[in-house]
Amino acid sequence: MLGGGDDAAVVRARAVCVTSVDAMVEGVHFRLGEGWATPEEVGHRALAGALSDLAAMGVEPGEAYIVLGLPRGFEEADALALVRAADELALRTGAAIAGGDVVGAPVLTVAVTAVGWCEEPSAPVRRDGAEVDDLVGVTGSLGAGAAALAVFEGRAGATPAAAPALARARAPLPRLREGRALARAGVHAMIDVSDGLAADAAHLARASGVRLELSLQALPLHDGVREVAAELGRDPARLAAGGGEDYELCFCVAPARRAAVERALRDAGCQAPSWIGEVRAGAPQARFSDERGDAVRLEGYEHRWR
Repeated sequence: MLGGGDDAAVVRARAVCVTSVDAMVEGVHFRLGEGWATPEEVGHRALAGALSDLAAMGVEPGEAYIVLGLPRGFEEADALALVRAADELALRTGAAIAGGDVVGAPVLTVAVTAVGWCEEPSAPVRRDGAEVDDLVGVTGSLGAGAAALAVFEGRAGATPAAAPALARARAPLPRLREGRALARAGVHAMIDVSDGLAADAAHLARASGVRLELSLQALPLHDGVREVAAELGRDPARLAAGGGEDYELCFCVAPARRAAVERALRDAGCQAPSWIGEVRAGAPQARFSDERGDAVRLEGYEHRWR
């Protein structure tokens, strides 16, 4: 690979290229300072979001290209710290920052193009493959992003109990190993949980033309979410399902492949999945139910100007 320093990057290609483009804009996705985000955290999170899309396809990460839009007064040292943090995550995940650009902008903007590779056109896992009677699983834990947002906005306190959720939200890790393991295990459909499980499960359901029946009680909650939810007077599972930027993977797989999925994740050194529901025929939607089996209306997280 010939990376930065020339007019363009030169990469030795593999058979199939998978590309994701993601952007983070100050005032929409984050705020600088005021207890919200440092330049390092912005760089890490920007690359993590793009790599999470590759994780959801189950492919190998390759190159990343970063465009920085820097506002007047944004210090060079802060820009370098932002890029260093992104580069550290790239090294940790097996990606490589191969180029990009720097331009002026009204507010800090970070746009990332992440490229993944695989050998066969059929290898990437899509959203539209869920089948009736599939099991629905999710990696890791949920709710850190929603809990952290409540703290950042001053709706909840930055207590010691909330610290694990804050730490996770500031430096999320894309589930690349999990995505590749799940792809090898034969999952039918997969999506990354960036807009909240409620929204992203609904995206998967609509793409596949099926109904996802999901249990709130089965959702794996990140440490600190229950405590923040209690302070807000909210049900923690509902808070988690509606919150964004968890960067976990939601997937659908045949019941006969459940053991294979669990074994593949274990062999990859990853946490066991949580089984949160089933796929049914019906109007395409993600339907959540509470402990009594009653339907619960939930919406995902929408980035907006604050």
